[in-house]
Amino acid sequence: MSRNKHPEQTVNLILDVAFQLFMEKGYEHTSIQDIIDQLGGLSKGAIYHHFKSKEDILVAVTDRMTEESNKMLAVIRDRTDLTGKEKLKTIFKESILRPVQDDMFTVAPDLSNNPRLMFSIFRETMDEAVPDYILPIIKQGISDGSIQTDYPAELAELILLVANIWMNPMIFDDDITTSCRKFMLFQQMMQSFGLDIVDEELLERLQELTSIYQKNR
Repeated sequence: MSRNKHPEQTVNLILDVAFQLFMEKGYEHTSIQDIIDQLGGLSKGAIYHHFKSKEDILVAVTDRMTEESNKMLAVIRDRTDLTGKEKLKTIFKESILRPVQDDMFTVAPDLSNNPRLMFSIFRETMDEAVPDYILPIIKQGISDGSIQTDYPAELAELILLVANIWMNPMIFDDDITTSCRKFMLFQQMMQSFGLDIVDEELLERLQELTSIYQKNR
């Protein structure tokens, strides 16, 4: 049997195909054979050479989805020219204004029909993004006086749960009106912490992404 001279390309192909199928059919309704059928001649052995199971593929798909976002978070976290509050505001702007969001909202299905994928993304957020990126920023904000809270860890979790889960139309299938109302409440909630970190520009962008998602469902 010939040796695979381009293992990275093979892995990327498998993940590309798996991601598209998970989005279109849902994780539970996608089989290993479904993935094989879209691989252009690669065998089942090629998959199992790199991944032990469909669950391993899901983990790798999730890791790749969050890798770019985590790089962005790390860059902002490590900046020395911003206060903690300014870093949170920058994170929101960078996250929602990225052009790649248009592609994600175009191809993404209702994530409530992809519970395994949604939970995998949720765990990645809570286990990595909160403690590694958001919490250090909030602690810095407490130190520099730009953030006032006695519960930094809980605030870090709250911000990401609301922003990434509750306000995500791909999970709750929200229309533009509902997305707008959720955003306004989130804005009020953040202001109660002294965090004026979301503004009209972000509201308009959220409405735009919600429209893209609803149009392509």
